[in-house]
Amino acid sequence: MLIAFDFDGTLSDSEMTVLLGRQNGTAEDMADITERAMNDEIEYAESLRQRCALLEGLPDEQARAAFDQVELRPGAAEVVAALREAGHFVAVLTGGFERGVEAALAKAGVEVDAVVANRLPVADGRLTGDVEGPLIEGTKDDALEVATAVVGEDRADTVAVGDGANDLPMLEVAGLAVGFDPKPAVEPACDATVSTMAELQELLETEGVL
Repeated sequence: MLIAFDFDGTLSDSEMTVLLGRQNGTAEDMADITERAMNDEIEYAESLRQRCALLEGLPDEQARAAFDQVELRPGAAEVVAALREAGHFVAVLTGGFERGVEAALAKAGVEVDAVVANRLPVADGRLTGDVEGPLIEGTKDDALEVATAVVGEDRADTVAVGDGANDLPMLEVAGLAVGFDPKPAVEPACDATVSTMAELQELLETEGVL
């Protein structure tokens, strides 16, 4: 079975763009734009570009310091490890950034099978203010479709876990859609909602996934 997780707000309670924004004084603006995007008040791709533009000129060493602060939420590593031990394919599909996901997974000592994420280009040791990657214009239902094809799973045999408006495309097509403390605009698309990793593990056991 394929299990697809969102990252910021789901596997992690960190918000990468806010951590980056703290490095150059734009964290409050970042948080405002993020909140509007997660509540479906502004298109996600536009919100991501606006946030990344605020990072133009940030030294890459400061970006690295921000990514090093990204952490998995309590219990997340255990759930991921249990899923992989049970033979499931675990993917992270995030509009956040590869470097932050990789830093958090390494810190927790856990691996996933695939990470689909975006990147912040660097030129002359500084962030350019641009963003690149498959989940800017691309949506998570497309990413889920590709992942199911790679794994050879039927989409009905997928679980998607997310919290924000950019998770809606994958939640709407997954066999089991789980909202992790979802935003009000997201909750109607969820088959079940949880607010802790312990609750998620319990749900996955009830559903026979674990």
